[in-house]
Amino acid sequence: MITQIVKFNIKDEYINQFKTLLEDDKQGGKAETGLLEMRLYQDKNAPGVFFAYERFENQNAVNYHGAQPYTQALLQALPNISESAPEVMNLKDTAPAPLHERNLKTPNSQDDIFIIFFIFKIKLQYRAQLLTQFETHITQTRSQEEGNLIFDLYTIEGQDDTLAVYEHWRKESDVWDIHFNQPYAIQTGKLMHEAVVGDLEQYMSFVTEL
Repeated sequence: MITQIVKFNIKDEYINQFKTLLEDDKQGGKAETGLLEMRLYQDKNAPGVFFAYERFENQNAVNYHGAQPYTQALLQALPNISESAPEVMNLKDTAPAPLHERNLKTPNSQDDIFIIFFIFKIKLQYRAQLLTQFETHITQTRSQEEGNLIFDLYTIEGQDDTLAVYEHWRKESDVWDIHFNQPYAIQTGKLMHEAVVGDLEQYMSFVTEL
């Protein structure tokens, strides 16, 4: 399986056009058997920033998707409507691995889903320690916190100094009022303040699913 995050930075005047192109790409992709998941997001605080979270069966599925007319229409528009080239992040699983189809938690109708991309730079000497700490952190979060729906940590191919956290919560207060007060989260937080390059807040993107 191939998992990737693609980050786009779109000029303000082209945001609506880009959203239409994204939606066309998503709808077209539903007929592709090799495209396992495509979820599209817009940053709440920076409307020109978008994320695509995608899972493909294999490289052939990636190539097939890229060759489709709806994907080509999006790619051909990007040089004109983007502030910069899209950033494609090829993700690698860590332990515990993402649950994907094995995840038994599902949203309820009353949930106000709160979604975070936390893609951050680290000091390399802390990499192994962070991965070990997150293994405990994620295991505890998934098993103990009803408010958590998805909590996945990835490394990024070719970027040893970068980690990516992808989270879904039933509501925002499940993060700030409950999650960050858990002993394992407090321990992770202390390590993060030592290990992350710069302020943690600069790396957090709170997003709305399109």
